[in-house]
Amino acid sequence: MILKMLIKVFIFPGFLFMSIYSFLMEYLDRKIYARMQSRTGPPWYQPIADFFKLIGKSEIIPKDANPTMFRLLPLIALASVAAAFAYIPIYSATATFSFDGDIVVVLYFLTIIPLTSFLAGWYSRNAYATIGATRILTQMFAYEVPLFMCMLAPALIADTWSISQISAYYAVHPLHALINIPVCLTGIIAIQCKLERAPFDTPEAETEIVSGVLVEYGGNLLAIFKMATNCELVLVISFFSAIFLPFFTGIAWVDFILYFVKTLLVLFILVLMRATMARLEINNTIRFCWRYLSPIAFAQLIINILVRSVL
Repeated sequence: MILKMLIKVFIFPGFLFMSIYSFLMEYLDRKIYARMQSRTGPPWYQPIADFFKLIGKSEIIPKDANPTMFRLLPLIALASVAAAFAYIPIYSATATFSFDGDIVVVLYFLTIIPLTSFLAGWYSRNAYATIGATRILTQMFAYEVPLFMCMLAPALIADTWSISQISAYYAVHPLHALINIPVCLTGIIAIQCKLERAPFDTPEAETEIVSGVLVEYGGNLLAIFKMATNCELVLVISFFSAIFLPFFTGIAWVDFILYFVKTLLVLFILVLMRATMARLEINNTIRFCWRYLSPIAFAQLIINILVRSVL
């Protein structure tokens, strides 16, 4: 029993599967993005080659940086993603770990990742990293509220705070999922903002502040941070798919294929947004999130509460 649980946590559908899928996601992200710009794009092995190239480089810590925090923050970011992934259903409507309230836990873990990025820039003691850190924290205040409301709105109709039970509820009542279409569209914009992808990539903005918070990172520490970022993409897309695309057949291998179809569909939409939109200024991002995303998400919460009282 313990061995089976360890396999689920560390191999499948745990950390190893998430890591491998993150490399695939990065490749498809870069490849589709390149094709949309009439470029060839990287070969399939490029993300793996980049990772091992960074692992082989020497670790350099800035003189004025806090060495303990500098080394610890990438590990915390990766650990928070890996821990949250255990609550996401992959090949069935039930996750590896599931309890009534795990959606709140996943949202909590998702807040740790931008906080580690902020601290990484802050403790780097670099001007560019500090600017990137402040932008990350500022943007976090913009998207967190609408993102939380978007993810919690479907839970009100399902009358549960468990991701697995939400997926199971909408799998049995697929027509009820149509009620969440407005918040689904809002949510996909919010996760694009959370992932700091164009047009919400101001925290990195390589043409302005080089690599943002990671400007001082290199070697294995940068490799871990990059992996955490790629795994965050897998986590957020899988989370979104479990909430808003809860299609399950009860057959494990079919549901596993459906998982790939759903997550790759969401990835394509995110890449399309990235390729067709120009970067917003940080003040415009804040204005957009609070003027448009938050009211729509809040209105959906009210609607779902009323629908639940009727149901």
